[in-house]
Amino acid sequence: MSEHILIAGATGLVGFAAMKHFAGKGYKVTALSRRKPFETFGATHIPLDLTDRDACAEVMSGMGDVTRLVFAALYEKPGLVAGWLEADQIDTNRRMLENLFDPLEKAAKGLRHVSLLQGTKAYGAHVRPLSVPARENRDEMKEQPNFYWEQENYIRGKQQGRDWRWTIFRPQIIFGFSLGAAMNLIPAIGVYGALLKEQGKPLAYPGGRASVLEAVDADLLAGAIAWAGARRDAGNEIFNVTNGDVFVWRNVWPAIADALGMEAGPDTPLSLGAEMPKHAAAWDAIRKKYDLAAPDIASFVGESFHYADFTMAYGAERETPAAIVSTIALRQAGFCEVIDTEEMFRKWFRLFQEKRLLPPV
Repeated sequence: MSEHILIAGATGLVGFAAMKHFAGKGYKVTALSRRKPFETFGATHIPLDLTDRDACAEVMSGMGDVTRLVFAALYEKPGLVAGWLEADQIDTNRRMLENLFDPLEKAAKGLRHVSLLQGTKAYGAHVRPLSVPARENRDEMKEQPNFYWEQENYIRGKQQGRDWRWTIFRPQIIFGFSLGAAMNLIPAIGVYGALLKEQGKPLAYPGGRASVLEAVDADLLAGAIAWAGARRDAGNEIFNVTNGDVFVWRNVWPAIADALGMEAGPDTPLSLGAEMPKHAAAWDAIRKKYDLAAPDIASFVGESFHYADFTMAYGAERETPAAIVSTIALRQAGFCEVIDTEEMFRKWFRLFQEKRLLPPV
């Protein structure tokens, strides 16, 4: 059976990685996003605002041969973290899925699989310590309003009596390739490092007393999405997914500094969300000096400076609890791919440098 993969949110971390994965393997891929992706890898890109119900209906009417949907679209508010608790952010993300899927299901009679993204906010990671390790279908914080539950309940309801299956993935901190994303720390750290390097300074650690965390390589996650879509027994399941190891920011900081051609510096607490936008002109000077393809600081980093503050626990006076999830369910189901997190950091900084999005080492 021929496959047509529809990817919503193609400029984001997960959508971009999934587009690259499926297009690279020769699948027919249609990528949806408001902005055109940095690269399409042979996929067909259609500009689409998922909050526009009429536009979604028009585009989805032509998607009758779609067999898999990767829904990786995400709406975040300026400032990022506060919006996670706000009703309009929850409502917008719910409507985006409904606007796309209602007409898609009517058109795509051969639909086989839907991949949906959540994260560790499902366990209340943004409002409480995790139960370590957090496990699927046991440790969820369903009492905390979250667009995850709105989308999950919607897709569960739609699937009743249908032949297609869904799989929900819960990564923790995703690292990969995207420009202007809400939560991509590679350009955020890269810009911060470039500014310090131009001043002849080492890469000071700007965070607080961060805890033990788990990273997820975007390419690894794309592989898990492809794996689940090809296996019927992975359908109607929820999986935590990580690189397979854990990390502490301070412990990986020397590897990050080395990847940027720098020395690791001392702890220098700094709110990147508050301070980095003030250096827009300095970043523009760096772009000009090194003839970079990267855009201005806001377009390049998006809300990710705020995400850096959150994940690095800026302002925390005491060590925060470990945030660790169990990936036993995914491994027992058959997906066992792993990557060393330090090597993952090196991989992504090297790619950004090769694409002339960050200065060379």
